[in-house]
Amino acid sequence: MGYLTTDKKKITAKTLLEMKAAGEKITQMTAYDFTTASIIDAAGIDSILVGDSASNVMAGNQDTTPITVDQMIYHARAVVRACHHCLVVCDMPFGSYQVSREDGIRNAIRIIKETGAGAVKMEGGKEIADTVKGIVDAGIPVIGHLGLTPQSIHKFGGYGLRAKEDTEVEKLIEDALALDAAGVSGITLEKVPAAVANKVTAMVKAATIGIGAGNGTDGRCLCMRMLLA
Repeated sequence: MGYLTTDKKKITAKTLLEMKAAGEKITQMTAYDFTTASIIDAAGIDSILVGDSASNVMAGNQDTTPITVDQMIYHARAVVRACHHCLVVCDMPFGSYQVSREDGIRNAIRIIKETGAGAVKMEGGKEIADTVKGIVDAGIPVIGHLGLTPQSIHKFGGYGLRAKEDTEVEKLIEDALALDAAGVSGITLEKVPAAVANKVTAMVKAATIGIGAGNGTDGRCLCMRMLLA
């Protein structure tokens, strides 16, 4: 079905759920341009994330907050042109869904229409669940993102490990269940303890993809900014 088999058919958000059910591990890498995406796609990786980390990696900004919807569309469109196999997931940048549910739906529709990506990714939990549901109801697959959420870096004050305290663990689990109920196809778990990631993975229907979250998630993402560090 995916990287672990010889079947090279196009991966979709639905495929991620099928891979979780079958116990197949999901592979994901970030890319921001046609050439890199071509290499990743040819290698048989299941998914490419066009992350808002393009703000750091491609534009040299200190964090992800400056990147715009137009810039994300530019990068995602280039990646999609290269992909015959991978599911392409495009990050919704900071400010594109936090103001209102309507803004979130409108921007998600624009991203999908103008890039051809197969899903969007959004940071946050219960507070964005209604917006997530609206986007899913519009026919757009959504990948959630919990744990270290770089768009909230000014709130966190750094890129340290998240969900270390019991209250934060409880919040993360509540957020994961809220996203799952809203219909997400996957949940990225970034920089959380492996035991917490394993617990969330067992509790949700959505496929979990870890970034620094141990090896018990349904899949793992390797980020270009980490590979280049």
